[in-house]
Parts: sequence; structure tokens; C-alpha cells
Amino acid sequence: MPDDISWPEKTREMQNNHMDSTFWNEFAFRDDDIIISTWAKAGTTWVQQILSQLIFNAEEGLPVADMSPWIDLRVPPKEVKIPEVEAQTHRRFIKTHLPVDALVFSPEAKYIYIGRDGRDVVWSLYNHHINANDFWYEALNETPGRVGPPMGKPVDTIEQYYHDWLDKDGFPFWSFWENVRTWWEIQHLPNVKLIHFSALKEDMAGEIRSIADFIDQPIDESNWEKILHHCSFDYMKENATTSVPLGGAFWDGGAETFVHKGTNGRWKDVLSEEDCAKYETMAVNELGEDCAHWLKTGSFL
Repeated sequence: MPDDISWPEKTREMQNNHMDSTFWNEFAFRDDDIIISTWAKAGTTWVQQILSQLIFNAEEGLPVADMSPWIDLRVPPKEVKIPEVEAQTHRRFIKTHLPVDALVFSPEAKYIYIGRDGRDVVWSLYNHHINANDFWYEALNETPGRVGPPMGKPVDTIEQYYHDWLDKDGFPFWSFWENVRTWWEIQHLPNVKLIHFSALKEDMAGEIRSIADFIDQPIDESNWEKILHHCSFDYMKENATTSVPLGGAFWDGGAETFVHKGTNGRWKDVLSEEDCAKYETMAVNELGEDCAHWLKTGSFL
């Protein structure tokens, strides 16, 4: 690595219903760690599956959700989670939903950030939120360490959910624009790679090869077709229990509810032109034209 790089530094803690960034303060990095980041509902589970297939050479039946924990999720508590992660002997691939400035950043680790049009994120989030069961709400609302108001089940239509999410920047979760913006700002770093849900949909094989090259993970070409099959949406839907936290116990309908449709554009038949323009104007104002274009299309200007 060049000596003159200005690496990101943690400047604050972020704690809410879901997350506790202080978990990272006790995390001991290894040089080959891979950190997967998104705001949420942008393809995190998909990329976890891709990495598991690259690292473990197309092996089936991997407990991916356990192997690739959400490190800053505040349950289970850090005294349970951190030792479990430290005990892992495989190449670790860990997920986070934090903005960069609330994260401890390692110059040696590899960081993959996944983007997705915010409207697609909202449609996936609504399914995730409205199908969460009592177990999910109890874990977030009744366990020690919660910061902020309790979570409740959505009572509004998807259209109203969309407007609330926009008007209150990620409500009832955390800031969307801040998250995207902080990762976009460090895309120039040699250990950071931005990928996009739409690009994975359009050319999964090419994107997987690009990811493998980025993490310096050789591909066993004799298992290439197996890797592609195991990363397909149909395969992941059929085998969702191993990929979803607690095997999907937090959602009505189980793990297959979590791995929902894997499609984009469901909002197009629901939102008006004015509703869409509201999002697109806000995206440019919050992110700038280049980042807003990438977030919408997956391509760089």
C-alpha cells in the first residue's frame, strides 16, 4: 500500500434499535478480513453467499449466516459475539450496516460496498419489516442496550412507508443518504470496491470474477459452474435457511420471506411520476449527480 494514503478514522459511535458501533472497538482485524457493507436490503446476503462460494470452492450446505455475522448488530451482546468471531479459523467475511465514520477501518482488510436504487431498497425493506414476527420485535425492543424508540410493525401502505422513509431519511431505520455518501467518498481507496445490485443481476458471472480478483481469491475453474449455480437466486431461495440469521426464525414464512423476490422496479407500477421525481431530486441533492447516477443505474459517469 502507498504510504501517503489518508485512511478513514472513526469519529463517533452509532447506536440505535439495531446497531452498536462500539462492537468494532474490540474487534481484532486479520490482514485477510473481508468486510461487506450496505445500508440494508441491497444484496448483502447475496454477496455473503458469493464470498462463501469463492472462499470454500463451491461447497454446499455452508451456514453462511453464522460464518458471516453482522458484527455491529447489538444482539447477541459483544461478550458473546466477539469471542465467536475471534474463534473463526476460515477467512472471515463480516457484514456491517454502518457509515464509514462510525466504523473502525483497517488498511489491510478488503471492503465491499453494495449499492441499490433507494426505491428498490424501500420495497424490499417493507417486506422485511411487515413480515417480522414477535421474536424479531422482542429482540430489538426488549433486550438490554436499546437506544432510541422501540420498533413497531408498519401500519401504513407501501406508498406512505416510502414517503416516511424519504421524508425522515431512512425512517424507521438509520440514515440512508449518510450511509451511501460516506462509502462513495472513499471509493478511491485501494482496498474498497463498490458494486451494485443491478450489475449483479445483469452479469453475475462477471461481477463474481471481479470480486474474486479484488479479494485475491483464485477461482477453481473446475467448480465455476457450481459456484454460479449456488449463487443464483433460485438456489438461494431454495436453501435460504443457511443464509438467513437464525434460519429465518425472525420472519413469518421463515427464511424464504427474508430472501424475497430479488427483483428491481416493483415501485414503477405504484409510484407516480411526482413520487419518483421526489426521490431522484433528493438523491442528487444529497449525493451529487455522479453518486446519484451510480446508485440508480449501477454505472459510473
